[in-house]
Parts: sequence; structure tokens; C-alpha cells
Amino acid sequence: MKHRIVVLGAGYAGAFCAGALARRLHSDDFEISVVNAEPDFAERLRNHQLAAGQDLRHLPLAEMFAGTGIRLHVARVTGIDVEQKSVTITDGRTIDRLDYDTLLYTLGSTANDNDVPGVDEHAFHVASRPAALRLRAHLNALGEDGKVLIVGGNLTAIEAATEIAESHPELRVSLTTRGELGGWLGTTARRHLLDAFDRLGITVHQNTAIERVEAGGAAAADGTVFAADATVWAAGFAAHPIAAASGLTVESTGQITVDRQMRSVSQPDVYVAGDSAFVIGDNGQPLPMSCASAGFTGMQATATIVGDLTGRKISTKTLPYVGNHISLGRKDGLFQVVGGDVRSKSWALRGRAAARVKAAILGANPWSLSHPTFGLPSRRYRAATTRDHDAIAA
Repeated sequence: MKHRIVVLGAGYAGAFCAGALARRLHSDDFEISVVNAEPDFAERLRNHQLAAGQDLRHLPLAEMFAGTGIRLHVARVTGIDVEQKSVTITDGRTIDRLDYDTLLYTLGSTANDNDVPGVDEHAFHVASRPAALRLRAHLNALGEDGKVLIVGGNLTAIEAATEIAESHPELRVSLTTRGELGGWLGTTARRHLLDAFDRLGITVHQNTAIERVEAGGAAAADGTVFAADATVWAAGFAAHPIAAASGLTVESTGQITVDRQMRSVSQPDVYVAGDSAFVIGDNGQPLPMSCASAGFTGMQATATIVGDLTGRKISTKTLPYVGNHISLGRKDGLFQVVGGDVRSKSWALRGRAAARVKAAILGANPWSLSHPTFGLPSRRYRAATTRDHDAIAA
């Protein structure tokens, strides 16, 4: 019987890992299934563009996985039984169960409401493609001088605010953040960021904590009320709650606690990559939820799974945090380099050059996900026998 590998989620981490495993493990010994809620690969890093009204590429997962032998299940994950080694999924009509021998959890993250009342009922977000499309339809229906309030001060909030302001100059866009906008950036980069907000006419309310969202806007802790026709919640991410519900050991963020090789510390046959994983990076700090982290953790998870299942030596991949790449509309951007102490360096790439670099990276992502082992040996490894495992353990 073939060893059954089930990958949950086909975002940046899941799509890469599934493709890499299919190309490195022999199909006579391994069967790989991928579960994803949508049939297409969603470019999450471009959700702010989608929400602002721009059309993105159609990227069917079936085409990305063509020729790999991967079994694609377009369905939502509703539960995980780590004791029985099974996953419950539904396509909206029927409920099915997938049994696994090895599970790779890459369900990613969603918007974190931070327990603020009214967020779920009244706010929009851009943490998923369906959510971005809902915001897009709402923005298109707003009239002249419609008010849009972005809540948050980090990358997602900045990119959503600038993209919406640039694509919808007829709307009045404002942003509230509990700290200083771009306060973590170096002096040069932060000055460029604030200039971009001024150029796009975005009103910024710093040191303002939102404590309630209502149908017509949001209220701050100091009693200030911000009227808005659309409130966009971009105040951080949280891991999908299925991880905690499954009984896996998780952190306060809901992320699954893993060892350096991306194995769950409570269930070593469960591997994790992307936003779902809580792992300490090379700088001694937890890796942030980001596309870059998805790539690094995905490479380590793939190497570990291949090593564990074939008896090969597990290579240790780097887990760096090099900086922040921020879009400021289509023709402007920032890349802030971060040092080993996680502090922003004085130098930053700015303007059109930064925008072009990020566009090139995003443009190349689908190709790299479809060719995860490009430039590597094409050999596919067989499963290790019991005797192989005993020898390795000895």
C-alpha cells in the first residue's frame, strides 16, 4: 500500500510543498493529495489589488499540478483527527474523509479581529480572495466622496489603503493605527511612506486604538467616532482555528508549535509550513506570518518529509527574516532591509524601482510554484524500508 501524504491548503506554502514532494518522491511508493477550498491558486499578496478593482490572473491548481500525479480535492477542511489520522472535508454538498500517514498542514491564516466587537458583523478584510471580492463589490457601489476607513498600521493596512486610494480617487480614504504609521521603518523609508500617503490624500490617525466597529464606522478608545461607508479591518492575522481544535499543540496566535524541522511538537507525523507554523527563525525571533516565511518554512518541511520517509539525511534550510517589501500603489513601493537584530537598517529601496522588483517577484511566483525543483536533480526517492529506519535510528 502506498504511503498517503495529505496536504491541507494550496497557498504559497502548500502549493510549493505539494509540487516539490510529488517531484522528489517516487509515485510507486507515495500518494499525494491536496485539499484546497478553491480550484484556483489565490495570489494572497495581491488581494489588495483585487479589492481595489484590478483583475488578477486565472491560475487553476489543476494546471499547476499537471503531470505530478497529485490528487486535488476542491473542498473545505472541517476537522482533523490526529489520533485516527484522518481529515474531514466538504465540498458544500457531501462530506468526505481522507485518511493519511503523513499530514502537511498549510491552511495559513485569516484576519484577526483581536476580540473587537463588531468586526465580524460590520468590517471587510482582504485576508482571502472571497473577502477581497466582497470589498471590491462594495467599493464599486459607493458614490462620490464615499468614506473608507482602514484599521491597522502594518503591511496589509498600508497596501490596502494606498491601493484603494490610487484606484478610487473619488473616495475619501483614511487609516487609523494604534501606534505610529511605519514606526518600525528606517528614517528614509518612513519619510517616503508618509509622502506617499500625502500624495494619495490618505488621512492618517496615529496612536488611535479602535475598540468597536459599527455599521456606519468605528469608535476609538478615546471616544472619537470615525464615520465610514466601508471599514476595512487590517489589524493583523491569526492562524485558522482548526489547528487548535484538532488537539495539536498551538501558541496564543493559534499557530502550531513546531520543531526546527517543521514537525509538530505534539504529533511528529504532522508537519507544518507557512503562516500556520510557529517557529524560531535564524535571528532568534519567531518568523512573521508572510509569503517569505512560507517559502523558507516550506523548503524545510519538504526536506524533512523527504528525509523522514526515505531515510535520507535531512538538510537544514535557512529561516531568515530579511525585511519588508511594501506596495504603495502600482508605481511606488518600499523594500526595507532588516538586520540580524530585527531592526530596520538605514538603507531602503524606494519608489518605482521597489515597485518593479516586487512586481517581478509576484509575477514569477506562479511559475516557481509549478516548477518547485527547477535546477535540482530530477531523481525521485523510494520509501525507506523498516530495516532502513532501524539503521538510521541506530
